[in-house]
Amino acid sequence: MQVYVDPAPGGEATNLALGHLLARRAEREDSFEALHVYRPSGRSVVFGRRETRSPGFAAAVRAATDAGFEPLIRATGGRAVAYTEQTVVVHHVRHEKEPIGGHDARFVEIGHRLVDVMRTLGVEARLGAVPGEYCPGAHSVNARGEAKLVGTAQRVLRRAWLFASLVVVGDEAELRPVLTEVYGHLGQPLDPASVGSLSAENPALEPGVVARALLAAFAGTSPTLPVSALGDLLAEADRLAVDHRV
Repeated sequence: MQVYVDPAPGGEATNLALGHLLARRAEREDSFEALHVYRPSGRSVVFGRRETRSPGFAAAVRAATDAGFEPLIRATGGRAVAYTEQTVVVHHVRHEKEPIGGHDARFVEIGHRLVDVMRTLGVEARLGAVPGEYCPGAHSVNARGEAKLVGTAQRVLRRAWLFASLVVVGDEAELRPVLTEVYGHLGQPLDPASVGSLSAENPALEPGVVARALLAAFAGTSPTLPVSALGDLLAEADRLAVDHRV
């Protein structure tokens, strides 16, 4: 497995494009597997593609921008998410001959691994949907069934998959108002109380500690490389970042 750390210097749009390009590389190369674990360098509201067709999308974009969050569009499925620098993102890609058949099983298997990581960090995490959550899904990682801590999403290619995990470590109080406004414009239900964070459950946690725990769980003893080691692929991601901007 190839393991990369740190955010791309081009910002979150470049990180999103890089995840897609790594998945494309996995599609071309047998046995290719890579992990990109990073802490975002800015604040973003990231929309799903289908939300761009919503009548309220333009208003939702304005609400995100007015709140100081860069509006972006991701390649994986799901609905809008918001995050700050108090977040850890994991993009995991792997070559697989028949990735569609394992779609649901990956949500369960990786979801349980994330739950295990959260528990090692002193958080009583569970796997399952949270009533009124943002980007709703049956495999959210939550606390007490009430507060969403980690959201997951996938993109399945012909011979590979990209699995994205968004681990909210802090700043939930800043995420609640922007998500409430964005979801209101999109005509989607949201309970602000469902927006949680790891530090709300265990105040000792911070992004660096969480990132190291995630690397230990998903990368094992694989050596880590700076994202700059991707060279030409990183440069291509920077060029394609425009595809992820609104």
